[in-house]
Amino acid sequence: MFDPAEVLANLPHLPGVYRMLSATGDALYVGKAGDLKKRVSSYFQKQTGISPRIRLMLGQVHAIETTVTRSEGEALLLENNLIKSLAPRYNILFRDDKSYPYLALTGHEFSRLAFHRGSLDARVRYFGPFPNAGAVRESIQLLQKVFRLRTCADNVYDNRSRPCLLHQIRRCTAPCVDLISAADYADDVKSAELFLRGKDDEAMERLIARMETAALGQNYEQAAIFRDQIGALRRVREKQFVSSNVARDADIIAGAAEGEIVCVNLVMIRGGHHLGDKNFFPRNAAGHDVPQVVEAFISQHYANGGAPSLIVIGNPLADEGLGQFVADLSGHKVQLLDNPTGERRAWLDMAVKNARLGAQQQLNLQASQEARLAALQLALGAGEAIHRIECFDISHTMGEATVASCVVYDHASMQKSEYRRFNIAGIEPGDDYAAMRDVLSRRYRRVVAGEGKMPDLVLIDGGKGQLGVACEVFAELGLSDVQLIGVAKGEERKPGLEQLIIPGQANPLQLPGEHPALHLIQQIRDEAHRFAIQGHRARRGKTRNTSTLESIAGIGAKRRQSLLARFGGLKGLMSASVDELAQVDGISRELAARIYDQLH
Repeated sequence: MFDPAEVLANLPHLPGVYRMLSATGDALYVGKAGDLKKRVSSYFQKQTGISPRIRLMLGQVHAIETTVTRSEGEALLLENNLIKSLAPRYNILFRDDKSYPYLALTGHEFSRLAFHRGSLDARVRYFGPFPNAGAVRESIQLLQKVFRLRTCADNVYDNRSRPCLLHQIRRCTAPCVDLISAADYADDVKSAELFLRGKDDEAMERLIARMETAALGQNYEQAAIFRDQIGALRRVREKQFVSSNVARDADIIAGAAEGEIVCVNLVMIRGGHHLGDKNFFPRNAAGHDVPQVVEAFISQHYANGGAPSLIVIGNPLADEGLGQFVADLSGHKVQLLDNPTGERRAWLDMAVKNARLGAQQQLNLQASQEARLAALQLALGAGEAIHRIECFDISHTMGEATVASCVVYDHASMQKSEYRRFNIAGIEPGDDYAAMRDVLSRRYRRVVAGEGKMPDLVLIDGGKGQLGVACEVFAELGLSDVQLIGVAKGEERKPGLEQLIIPGQANPLQLPGEHPALHLIQQIRDEAHRFAIQGHRARRGKTRNTSTLESIAGIGAKRRQSLLARFGGLKGLMSASVDELAQVDGISRELAARIYDQLH
């Protein structure tokens, strides 16, 4: 049994992070503290109200490690980094979604309205973040209708000789062919920026003033265009506008629980516009009450800053300093409002309703997936429960750029973070059996060495040949406890006619088209197929966009250009002899021989 007395006696009264470890050294829980001695000691004091979850965790603790930090804010950052890297069993874990999409206005003379995801460029004006890509694209379409800004990429914009279709349907003013002056286009960009920043009235006033100026100058066609823009902007405001009487940028966070499923709903409001909402489903949330889950979400979601000036929540936070930590990380004042009234209360009620619906839907989905798993276990006559399923597929085009995929189904859902792709090389092009042998050997040698989890069931997308190869590989690796199934496509490749080939059985198993077990297999198989094709297309595209000469040592851009110019392209270069290659300026006979060998 672990005796905490010695550890507690040596803890300092300083801020920091503590880690509770199991007998195997795995992290059970990571927490932060303003006073390490007081916080860690509180776990081991006699308490009648200690939760079953904490009691269970303390029964598994065999060691405690601590790290002292300079401040509580620094402890918060370190705690979040450790939670992400160690994934402790008793911490509430939210998926790290660091690539929120933005709407961008570039810094060109004729600014481009664009979708952006990734690192931010100081030369570009960004608006957001948005909860999903669909919200960004919808906003771009609305802004095109009102302000008619260009959305084309620079390589398209720079090479236009006449207006595109977007100009003809009044979605762009065609700056690419000088149909609008730089000053007028800058006015449109300014109006769009005002709208995106929530200054709708100013944007409307600018359009009205431009309409009146055009009308006074008897430029009635231009005035009619501005009139249409004003009408479109009014319609957009009716659809998108939230309120101008409250903080312009706000996040509304609410949680709800159904059974063991907890959902956190995040509503994003930027510039007075409701950009949409997003549901988060944390891991290890069972046994925690909703306010604890919301607090964990705030701590992890804003660990890298980016908080708006107002965050609306339903209950006070147990950690009173969390709001100040978030403000320090974001670089501006952040108000945490836990007792909203009026319209803010309506926002919160809406978020709570969405969280309840999300938790209920997830609970129903989980029940459906569990029923499918139970049906699959029954159909296969498996003696033990099936939890983890891995599926493999091979994709290539006439043997070119062969890629194998491995997708993972676990915890009653697809685990995308555990998907893997394998580039297949060194085999006869188009040899699917050799490709399957290669990917299975590479995957499960690592698992046998302790680098991954062992599946309960492995699905092979293919017939008896691919399944036979899989059986040979598993026999060589000594994996006799893992069940293998080949999923052969049915007649005319129609869904619902798949045949399940089971080792040792003379006849394949064909489940009815409406069977829940077959639906689960189809779901996993289709995901493996999609993931393999996606990787194959990327590899094939990269290969076709790369010159063979680029992989030859000693051949830079100038020599490559000289060779192609001398022989009229790669085809002529392929037919050249070593002597002919050596006649090109800068190409020695040794280098010519190397080029010839590489090309042939």
